[in-house]
Amino acid sequence: MSETSAARIWLRHHVGRLRPKAGPSAPEVPEDSGPPRPTIAVVTDSAAALPPEWVADISCRGMLTVVPMPVIIGDNVYSDDDAELETHISLALATGKSVKTSRPSPGQFERAYKQAAEAGFAEIVSLHISTKLSGTFEAATLAAERSPIPVHVLNSGTVGMGLGSGVQAAVAASLQGHDAQTVVAAGNRALEATAIYFYVPSLEQLRRGGRISLASSWLGTVLDIKPLLGIRDGAVVPLEKVRSAARAIARLQALAVVDINTRGPAATQISVHHFGNEEQARAFGESLEAAAPGLAAATLTRLPAVLAAHAGLGVLVVVVADALVPPQGMLGVQ
Repeated sequence: MSETSAARIWLRHHVGRLRPKAGPSAPEVPEDSGPPRPTIAVVTDSAAALPPEWVADISCRGMLTVVPMPVIIGDNVYSDDDAELETHISLALATGKSVKTSRPSPGQFERAYKQAAEAGFAEIVSLHISTKLSGTFEAATLAAERSPIPVHVLNSGTVGMGLGSGVQAAVAASLQGHDAQTVVAAGNRALEATAIYFYVPSLEQLRRGGRISLASSWLGTVLDIKPLLGIRDGAVVPLEKVRSAARAIARLQALAVVDINTRGPAATQISVHHFGNEEQARAFGESLEAAAPGLAAATLTRLPAVLAAHAGLGVLVVVVADALVPPQGMLGVQ
Protein backbone atom coordinates (compact mmCIF):
# COMPACT_ATOMS: atom_id res chain seq x y z
CA MET A 1 0.00 0.00 0.00
CA SER A 2 1.37 3.45 -0.89
CA GLU A 3 1.87 6.11 1.80
CA THR A 4 -0.76 8.28 0.13
CA SER A 5 -3.36 5.48 0.14
CA ALA A 6 -2.53 4.64 3.75
CA ALA A 7 -2.97 8.28 4.70
CA ARG A 8 -6.43 8.39 3.12
CA ILE A 9 -7.50 5.20 4.91
CA TRP A 10 -6.21 6.58 8.20
CA LEU A 11 -8.05 9.86 7.72
CA ARG A 12 -11.33 8.14 6.78
CA HIS A 13 -11.00 5.88 9.85
CA HIS A 14 -10.59 8.83 12.18
CA VAL A 15 -13.34 10.85 10.54
CA GLY A 16 -15.64 7.90 11.12
CA ARG A 17 -14.99 8.19 14.85
CA LEU A 18 -16.32 11.74 14.76
CA ARG A 19 -19.57 11.02 12.94
CA PRO A 20 -22.78 10.97 15.00
CA LYS A 21 -24.23 7.52 15.72
CA ALA A 22 -26.70 6.16 13.16
CA GLY A 23 -29.59 5.91 15.61
CA PRO A 24 -30.62 6.08 19.28
CA SER A 25 -30.05 2.34 19.79
CA ALA A 26 -26.50 2.38 18.43
CA PRO A 27 -23.99 1.19 21.05
CA GLU A 28 -21.66 3.71 22.60
CA VAL A 29 -18.00 3.49 21.62
CA PRO A 30 -15.84 2.83 24.71
CA GLU A 31 -13.56 5.68 25.70
CA ASP A 32 -10.46 3.53 25.25
CA SER A 33 -11.42 2.17 21.80
CA GLY A 34 -9.14 4.56 19.95
CA PRO A 35 -7.47 7.96 20.01
CA PRO A 36 -9.08 10.63 22.22
CA ARG A 37 -11.65 12.96 20.72
CA PRO A 38 -9.87 15.91 19.08
CA THR A 39 -9.74 19.07 21.18
CA ILE A 40 -8.45 21.39 18.46
CA ALA A 41 -10.86 22.81 15.88
CA VAL A 42 -9.66 24.07 12.51
CA VAL A 43 -11.00 27.13 10.69
CA THR A 44 -10.08 28.35 7.22
CA ASP A 45 -11.56 30.41 4.39
CA SER A 46 -13.00 29.40 1.03
CA ALA A 47 -9.79 30.41 -0.79
CA ALA A 48 -8.42 27.04 0.40
CA ALA A 49 -10.25 25.36 -2.52
CA LEU A 50 -10.77 22.18 -0.48
CA PRO A 51 -12.63 19.31 -2.20
CA PRO A 52 -16.31 19.60 -1.15
CA GLU A 53 -16.62 15.90 -0.30
CA TRP A 54 -13.59 16.10 1.98
CA VAL A 55 -15.03 19.16 3.73
CA ALA A 56 -18.36 17.37 4.22
CA ASP A 57 -16.60 14.49 5.96
CA ILE A 58 -14.44 16.60 8.26
CA SER A 59 -17.01 19.26 9.12
CA CYS A 60 -19.09 16.88 11.23
CA ARG A 61 -19.47 18.00 14.86
CA GLY A 62 -17.92 21.35 13.97
CA MET A 63 -14.29 20.25 13.73
CA LEU A 64 -13.70 22.19 10.52
CA THR A 65 -15.31 25.45 9.47
CA VAL A 66 -14.75 27.05 6.06
CA VAL A 67 -15.70 30.73 6.20
CA PRO A 68 -16.99 31.89 2.79
CA MET A 69 -15.44 34.95 1.18
CA PRO A 70 -17.68 37.53 -0.53
CA VAL A 71 -17.68 38.21 -4.27
CA ILE A 72 -19.09 41.48 -5.61
CA ILE A 73 -20.60 41.44 -9.11
CA GLY A 74 -21.84 44.85 -10.17
CA ASP A 75 -23.93 46.06 -7.25
CA ASN A 76 -24.66 42.59 -5.86
CA VAL A 77 -22.71 40.85 -3.09
CA TYR A 78 -22.58 37.06 -3.10
CA SER A 79 -21.18 34.58 -0.62
CA ASP A 80 -18.55 32.21 -2.02
CA ASP A 81 -20.75 29.29 -0.95
CA ASP A 82 -23.72 30.49 -3.04
CA ALA A 83 -24.79 27.61 -5.30
CA GLU A 84 -25.49 29.98 -8.20
CA LEU A 85 -22.30 31.99 -7.93
CA GLU A 86 -20.35 29.99 -10.50
CA THR A 87 -22.95 30.84 -13.14
CA HIS A 88 -23.10 34.51 -12.12
CA ILE A 89 -19.34 34.97 -12.14
CA SER A 90 -18.88 33.09 -15.42
CA LEU A 91 -21.39 35.38 -17.13
CA ALA A 92 -19.83 38.46 -15.57
CA LEU A 93 -16.31 37.49 -16.64
CA ALA A 94 -17.47 36.61 -20.16
CA THR A 95 -19.25 39.95 -20.59
CA GLY A 96 -16.62 42.14 -18.94
CA LYS A 97 -18.83 43.08 -16.01
CA SER A 98 -17.10 44.32 -12.86
CA VAL A 99 -16.15 41.50 -10.49
CA LYS A 100 -14.49 42.25 -7.17
CA THR A 101 -13.81 40.41 -3.93
CA SER A 102 -13.60 41.30 -0.27
CA ARG A 103 -12.43 39.71 2.93
CA PRO A 104 -14.92 38.04 5.28
CA SER A 105 -16.02 40.22 8.16
CA PRO A 106 -14.54 39.72 11.65
CA GLY A 107 -18.07 38.82 12.73
CA GLN A 108 -18.06 35.76 10.48
CA PHE A 109 -14.94 34.48 12.20
CA GLU A 110 -16.33 35.36 15.62
CA ARG A 111 -19.32 33.12 14.94
CA ALA A 112 -17.10 30.28 13.74
CA TYR A 113 -14.90 30.51 16.83
CA LYS A 114 -17.89 30.68 19.15
CA GLN A 115 -19.45 27.61 17.53
CA ALA A 116 -16.21 25.67 17.98
CA ALA A 117 -16.15 26.62 21.66
CA GLU A 118 -19.78 25.60 22.11
CA ALA A 119 -18.99 22.25 20.46
CA GLY A 120 -16.48 21.56 23.21
CA PHE A 121 -13.16 22.30 21.51
CA ALA A 122 -10.42 23.73 23.72
CA GLU A 123 -8.49 25.73 21.10
CA ILE A 124 -8.65 26.68 17.43
CA VAL A 125 -6.09 26.78 14.64
CA SER A 126 -7.21 29.24 11.95
CA LEU A 127 -5.32 29.12 8.61
CA HIS A 128 -5.88 31.75 5.92
CA ILE A 129 -5.05 33.08 2.47
CA SER A 130 -1.82 35.07 2.11
CA THR A 131 -1.89 38.55 3.62
CA LYS A 132 -0.46 39.87 0.33
CA LEU A 133 -3.58 38.71 -1.49
CA SER A 134 -6.35 39.46 1.02
CA GLY A 135 -7.14 41.11 4.34
CA THR A 136 -8.70 37.88 5.63
CA PHE A 137 -5.89 37.22 8.13
CA GLU A 138 -6.49 40.63 9.70
CA ALA A 139 -10.22 39.95 10.06
CA ALA A 140 -9.51 36.57 11.68
CA THR A 141 -6.98 38.16 14.04
CA LEU A 142 -9.51 40.77 15.17
CA ALA A 143 -12.09 38.06 15.80
CA ALA A 144 -9.57 35.92 17.70
CA GLU A 145 -9.25 38.67 20.30
CA ARG A 146 -12.92 38.18 21.16
CA SER A 147 -12.99 34.39 20.97
CA PRO A 148 -14.07 32.49 24.12
CA ILE A 149 -11.19 30.03 23.56
CA PRO A 150 -7.61 30.56 22.32
CA VAL A 151 -7.20 30.96 18.55
CA HIS A 152 -3.90 30.55 16.69
CA VAL A 153 -4.20 32.50 13.43
CA LEU A 154 -1.79 31.54 10.64
CA ASN A 155 -0.89 33.49 7.51
CA SER A 156 -0.47 30.67 5.01
CA GLY A 157 1.50 32.76 2.53
CA THR A 158 -0.34 30.95 -0.24
CA VAL A 159 -3.75 30.17 -1.70
CA GLY A 160 -5.87 27.39 -3.23
CA MET A 161 -4.85 23.88 -2.27
CA GLY A 162 -1.50 25.34 -1.23
CA LEU A 163 -3.52 26.61 1.73
CA GLY A 164 -5.74 23.54 1.61
CA SER A 165 -2.76 21.22 2.13
CA GLY A 166 -1.94 23.06 5.34
CA VAL A 167 -5.55 22.74 6.47
CA GLN A 168 -5.57 19.00 5.77
CA ALA A 169 -2.31 18.51 7.68
CA ALA A 170 -3.68 20.48 10.64
CA VAL A 171 -6.87 18.39 10.63
CA ALA A 172 -4.84 15.16 10.53
CA ALA A 173 -2.73 16.27 13.50
CA SER A 174 -5.83 17.23 15.47
CA LEU A 175 -7.48 13.89 14.71
CA GLN A 176 -4.45 12.16 16.20
CA GLY A 177 -5.12 14.02 19.44
CA HIS A 178 -2.24 16.48 19.34
CA ASP A 179 -2.22 19.84 21.14
CA ALA A 180 -2.54 23.20 19.40
CA GLN A 181 1.20 23.81 19.09
CA THR A 182 1.68 20.49 17.29
CA VAL A 183 -1.31 21.15 15.03
CA VAL A 184 0.14 24.57 14.14
CA ALA A 185 3.52 22.99 13.40
CA ALA A 186 1.93 20.33 11.17
CA GLY A 187 0.04 22.97 9.23
CA ASN A 188 3.12 25.14 8.79
CA ARG A 189 5.25 22.22 7.58
CA ALA A 190 2.68 21.37 4.91
CA LEU A 191 2.34 25.01 3.84
CA GLU A 192 6.10 25.37 3.42
CA ALA A 193 6.24 22.21 1.29
CA THR A 194 3.72 23.34 -1.35
CA ALA A 195 4.33 24.96 -4.71
CA ILE A 196 1.80 26.57 -7.05
CA TYR A 197 2.14 26.97 -10.81
CA PHE A 198 -0.63 28.42 -12.95
CA TYR A 199 -1.63 29.64 -16.37
CA VAL A 200 -4.22 32.30 -17.21
CA PRO A 201 -5.45 32.94 -20.77
CA SER A 202 -5.57 36.69 -20.04
CA LEU A 203 -3.87 38.94 -17.50
CA GLU A 204 -6.73 41.43 -17.56
CA GLN A 205 -8.52 40.26 -14.41
CA LEU A 206 -5.27 40.04 -12.44
CA ARG A 207 -4.36 43.53 -13.61
CA ARG A 208 -7.76 44.95 -12.66
CA GLY A 209 -7.55 43.42 -9.21
CA GLY A 210 -4.02 44.65 -8.62
CA ARG A 211 -2.72 41.10 -8.21
CA ILE A 212 0.20 41.43 -10.66
CA SER A 213 1.73 44.64 -9.36
CA LEU A 214 4.96 42.86 -8.44
CA ALA A 215 5.17 41.47 -11.96
CA SER A 216 4.33 44.71 -13.79
CA SER A 217 7.92 45.62 -14.69
CA TRP A 218 8.54 42.12 -16.01
CA LEU A 219 5.34 42.08 -18.04
CA GLY A 220 5.59 45.63 -19.27
CA THR A 221 2.52 46.78 -21.15
CA VAL A 222 2.08 43.61 -23.19
CA LEU A 223 -1.00 41.88 -21.88
CA ASP A 224 -1.54 39.43 -24.72
CA ILE A 225 1.26 37.04 -23.73
CA LYS A 226 0.50 33.73 -22.03
CA PRO A 227 2.51 33.89 -18.82
CA LEU A 228 3.15 31.14 -16.35
CA LEU A 229 2.75 32.47 -12.83
CA GLY A 230 3.41 31.19 -9.34
CA ILE A 231 3.05 32.12 -5.69
CA ARG A 232 6.27 33.18 -3.97
CA ASP A 233 6.53 34.85 -0.57
CA GLY A 234 2.76 35.16 -0.53
CA ALA A 235 2.40 37.08 -3.80
CA VAL A 236 1.76 36.34 -7.49
CA VAL A 237 5.06 36.28 -9.38
CA PRO A 238 5.94 35.65 -13.03
CA LEU A 239 7.77 32.46 -13.94
CA GLU A 240 7.95 32.38 -17.74
CA LYS A 241 6.59 34.20 -20.80
CA VAL A 242 5.00 32.06 -23.49
CA ARG A 243 3.37 33.19 -26.73
CA SER A 244 0.70 30.52 -27.19
CA ALA A 245 -1.76 28.66 -24.97
CA ALA A 246 -0.54 25.25 -26.12
CA ARG A 247 3.07 26.05 -25.27
CA ALA A 248 2.03 27.57 -21.94
CA ILE A 249 0.19 24.43 -20.88
CA ALA A 250 3.09 22.24 -22.01
CA ARG A 251 5.51 24.31 -19.94
CA LEU A 252 3.11 24.25 -16.98
CA GLN A 253 3.21 20.46 -17.11
CA ALA A 254 6.99 20.43 -17.45
CA LEU A 255 7.48 22.67 -14.39
CA ALA A 256 5.14 20.53 -12.31
CA VAL A 257 6.76 17.25 -13.40
CA VAL A 258 10.23 18.48 -12.43
CA ASP A 259 8.89 19.37 -8.97
CA ILE A 260 7.08 16.02 -8.64
CA ASN A 261 10.14 14.01 -9.64
CA THR A 262 12.34 15.98 -7.25
CA ARG A 263 10.06 15.06 -4.35
CA GLY A 264 9.40 11.55 -5.66
CA PRO A 265 6.01 10.72 -7.26
CA ALA A 266 4.98 8.36 -4.46
CA ALA A 267 5.68 11.06 -1.86
CA THR A 268 3.77 13.76 -3.72
CA GLN A 269 0.14 14.76 -4.07
CA ILE A 270 -1.18 17.15 -6.70
CA SER A 271 -4.30 19.24 -7.03
CA VAL A 272 -5.54 20.79 -10.26
CA HIS A 273 -7.89 23.79 -10.14
CA HIS A 274 -10.00 25.06 -13.01
CA PHE A 275 -12.77 27.52 -13.77
CA GLY A 276 -14.88 27.05 -16.87
CA ASN A 277 -12.54 24.38 -18.30
CA GLU A 278 -13.07 21.21 -16.27
CA GLU A 279 -12.35 18.77 -19.10
CA GLN A 280 -9.10 20.52 -19.92
CA ALA A 281 -8.11 20.32 -16.24
CA ARG A 282 -9.00 16.62 -16.10
CA ALA A 283 -6.83 15.91 -19.14
CA PHE A 284 -4.02 17.95 -17.64
CA GLY A 285 -4.15 15.95 -14.40
CA GLU A 286 -4.05 12.70 -16.33
CA SER A 287 -1.04 13.91 -18.32
CA LEU A 288 0.81 14.62 -15.07
CA GLU A 289 0.03 11.13 -13.80
CA ALA A 290 1.30 9.60 -17.05
CA ALA A 291 4.49 11.68 -16.94
CA ALA A 292 5.29 10.74 -13.33
CA PRO A 293 4.65 6.99 -12.77
CA GLY A 294 3.69 6.27 -9.18
CA LEU A 295 1.94 9.60 -8.69
CA ALA A 296 -1.50 9.32 -7.06
CA ALA A 297 -4.50 10.58 -9.02
CA ALA A 298 -4.83 14.35 -9.05
CA THR A 299 -7.48 16.03 -6.91
CA LEU A 300 -9.61 18.04 -9.32
CA THR A 301 -11.52 21.03 -7.91
CA ARG A 302 -13.17 24.14 -9.29
CA LEU A 303 -11.25 27.25 -8.35
CA PRO A 304 -13.29 29.12 -5.72
CA ALA A 305 -15.14 32.08 -7.16
CA VAL A 306 -13.19 34.45 -4.92
CA LEU A 307 -10.01 33.37 -6.77
CA ALA A 308 -11.60 32.95 -10.20
CA ALA A 309 -12.72 36.57 -9.96
CA HIS A 310 -9.04 37.53 -10.31
CA ALA A 311 -7.73 34.68 -12.47
CA GLY A 312 -10.56 34.73 -15.02
CA LEU A 313 -12.12 32.00 -17.14
CA GLY A 314 -9.92 29.18 -18.38
CA VAL A 315 -7.40 29.35 -15.54
CA LEU A 316 -5.38 26.18 -14.96
CA VAL A 317 -3.62 25.74 -11.61
CA VAL A 318 -1.47 22.88 -10.37
CA VAL A 319 -0.55 22.63 -6.69
CA VAL A 320 2.31 20.29 -5.85
CA ALA A 321 2.55 19.21 -2.22
CA ASP A 322 4.08 16.55 -0.04
CA ALA A 323 1.71 13.62 0.41
CA LEU A 324 -0.12 13.48 3.72
CA VAL A 325 1.53 10.67 5.67
CA PRO A 326 -0.37 9.15 8.62
CA PRO A 327 1.32 9.26 12.02
CA GLN A 328 3.80 6.56 12.98
CA GLY A 329 2.06 3.32 13.86
CA MET A 330 -1.19 4.11 12.02
CA LEU A 331 -0.23 2.66 8.61
CA GLY A 332 -2.00 -0.61 9.29
CA VAL A 333 -5.36 0.89 10.26
CA GLN A 334 -8.18 -0.34 8.01
